[in-house]
Amino acid sequence: MSAPANIRPATPADFATIGKLGALLVRNHHDFDPERFLPVTSGTTQVYGSFGTKLDEPNIIVLVAEHEGEVIGFTYAGLEETDYMALRGPAGALYDIVVDPAYRGQGIGRILLDATLEKLKAMSTPRVVLSTAEKNVAAQRLFEGAGFRRTMIEMTRELDD
Repeated sequence: MSAPANIRPATPADFATIGKLGALLVRNHHDFDPERFLPVTSGTTQVYGSFGTKLDEPNIIVLVAEHEGEVIGFTYAGLEETDYMALRGPAGALYDIVVDPAYRGQGIGRILLDATLEKLKAMSTPRVVLSTAEKNVAAQRLFEGAGFRRTMIEMTRELDD
């Protein structure tokens, strides 16, 4: 049996698909809580597609999962300095991880996550932080299975009610 996906650094050719996967990520979060999360707009795929401009930044990591020549997932991560607003020292930050729904449940998210963590570790980051939607139970299972622990809880209140 072949590996479910090959993990590699993103290239400019990948960003049209990354844009579509990013829009899927935005849509999923908006569906979880439309008051908290942005809706997909006509510019969403372009925003995620613009991550390609960050490929040469030394503190940014964009990896893709590829299956039979097709990009089926990606991670976007970076190094951050001490952040007094977040009350934490330097850290790697996992900003986005998404796998095409047709390929979920095959361990691809974990392979992507592990590869991203290895890249961050090689950059000497002491810890990795991330946020996940309260209702995204599958993502929480993935992260907990990879050794992440809960450290902060975001709370939101709309002021128009």
